[in-house]
Amino acid sequence: MTIERHVRVYEAPGGTYEAMAVYDPAAGEQPGLLFLPNFMGTKEWDFAKAELVAALGFKVLVVDFYGQGKRGTDMESASKLLQELTADRALMRDQLLAHHAELFKLPGVKPGRVAALGFCAGGKCVLDLARAGVDLAGVVNHGVYDAPEFANAPMAAKLLVCHGWNDPLCPPEATVALAAELTEAGADWQLIAYGDTGHAFTAESNPLNPEKTFGFQPATNRRSWQAMVNFFEESF
Repeated sequence: MTIERHVRVYEAPGGTYEAMAVYDPAAGEQPGLLFLPNFMGTKEWDFAKAELVAALGFKVLVVDFYGQGKRGTDMESASKLLQELTADRALMRDQLLAHHAELFKLPGVKPGRVAALGFCAGGKCVLDLARAGVDLAGVVNHGVYDAPEFANAPMAAKLLVCHGWNDPLCPPEATVALAAELTEAGADWQLIAYGDTGHAFTAESNPLNPEKTFGFQPATNRRSWQAMVNFFEESF
């Protein structure tokens, strides 16, 4: 198996986007996967993680949701970009639909055989794809649950939410609200809450803070990865 990276530049609502396709070109037909990064935007961490996902048997598109040349360099710049992205959730939905359509341009990816994986801001994005009723077999979310102000389409995707119980961005009331939303929608969903775990628990470069509300948790990272693998095996 030889996993390759291929830059893809394309037009979508809001401008020009530069995504990274990650896959084994010799593999033939495989499920596709949209990979949505955290609020910093696409970076080497995402590409390396996408290679691990591709090795599971996927053709992965690492989505550039800010636009070509727009990347967070620190907390302040990333927060500004995220605010711009989420200020209009309807426009964000239309952008995500365009990224979803781009996934099918990868060789060997066919409708009915795709999933989505998101971290932090990317977790919000994959939930919004499910809320839009997009053709997805499975959605895996790590963080950020708030719903848009408009009504959801019927949800076709199965959902796995990997939740750090100490995450200040997803307090208990937000977690319960998401569960109620997905239940009301009749979605096939599961939520795994991890104790002593906060936000960014998969990010190896972020040390765990003393309050355990933010930072890497090796055990949770390992457990959530296995939960994702099991979920995708069931979904496909």
